[in-house]
Amino acid sequence: MATEPSGGSKLFGPEMLANPYPVYHRLRTDHPVYWVPTLDAWVVTTYEAVSAGLRNPQLSSDRFDRLRSRLAAKGLDLLVDDRVKSMIHRDPPDHTRLRGLVNKAFTPRAVDVLAGRIQRMVDDLLDAVQPRGHMDIIQDLAYPLPVTVIAEMLGIPAADRDRFKHWSDEISVILSGDAASLSPEVLGRVMVARTELIDYFRAVVAQRRQQPADDLLSALIRAEEGGSRLSEDELYSMAVLLLIAGNETTTNLIGNGLLALLRHPDQHRQLWADETLVPSAVEEMLRYDGPVQLTTRLAKVDLEIHGTKIGQGQWVYLVLGAANRDPSMFPDPDRFEVGRADNKHLAFGAGPHFCVGAPLARLEAQVAIRTVLRRFPELRLGSETPEYRNNFNLRGLKALQVVF
Repeated sequence: MATEPSGGSKLFGPEMLANPYPVYHRLRTDHPVYWVPTLDAWVVTTYEAVSAGLRNPQLSSDRFDRLRSRLAAKGLDLLVDDRVKSMIHRDPPDHTRLRGLVNKAFTPRAVDVLAGRIQRMVDDLLDAVQPRGHMDIIQDLAYPLPVTVIAEMLGIPAADRDRFKHWSDEISVILSGDAASLSPEVLGRVMVARTELIDYFRAVVAQRRQQPADDLLSALIRAEEGGSRLSEDELYSMAVLLLIAGNETTTNLIGNGLLALLRHPDQHRQLWADETLVPSAVEEMLRYDGPVQLTTRLAKVDLEIHGTKIGQGQWVYLVLGAANRDPSMFPDPDRFEVGRADNKHLAFGAGPHFCVGAPLARLEAQVAIRTVLRRFPELRLGSETPEYRNNFNLRGLKALQVVF
């Protein structure tokens, strides 16, 4: 059983931010089920095992008792309580009930209604930068687009967008991989952001109860699925989840995806010449360098993965980024190929917890990338060494300078 990170660097540490895939390759080849003492968890990297693990009811999403005990010692147990109430950290039947309340807002048909508005947002953002001849893909497009879309869906005024983004950035740090190892200063900022955001939603919810509007927050307040409404705490947790999942990950998808495209000029030319490839190109961006690197589960019983015994109560890290480069599933997996066929990537997860916002993320990315290609046919990188945010799990760029 391997217990030291392959290659000598800290697994999921800052050394791996720019390119984790060589380490994933070594793990997948030599130690597909790998024990990491510093995480007190198993790390799983093959497509077969990750895909099966995402669907296995014996691997629970309700997995925060241990994290609660570790954070409670720092007076930060409220951070865990918020996550426990969120649907992505619940098992059936609670997960089924909570997901049923939001499913209708994110069906492909419901999302398609937003296409025109998303196109106008993208056009406005690009109109603002076109005279300059250069832009930062993250700050000028990939950040404002998804946060504006989800804020509008929730019924949040545009004037509060920057506050939303600040809260989202601070809170998302706890999803970096090993929250309990974060410094007291970082966790303190998370607590402040969490408190401010919940207070904000509390005020908005009180207003919506008196004056319902045609928005997702009002729909969640009045929603009823099988006779069970959201509790007040569940409502706030759902709003926080939609905010963070609705903008952090899509920002990373657009940023990571365009970086991959611009680093592969042949694929850039192919996509520019044939816009019908945009949907498959977005799927390849999700596979090649996805916005979420891993998810965790808790073993409810003793079980085996690739012949390795996993004990009841042990944590399991399912590494989506590694599974999506597994050569047993994807021919020539380190090649970025915009026309890749039969692309069954796991970037949105699988099974009961498949990302409810996948149709919206796909639409936003497709509109953004298609429009950038149309508007800027000479688009090229302004720097060959983009800087990554210090969040391994929600792995994305701080900036991506381009010229056109």
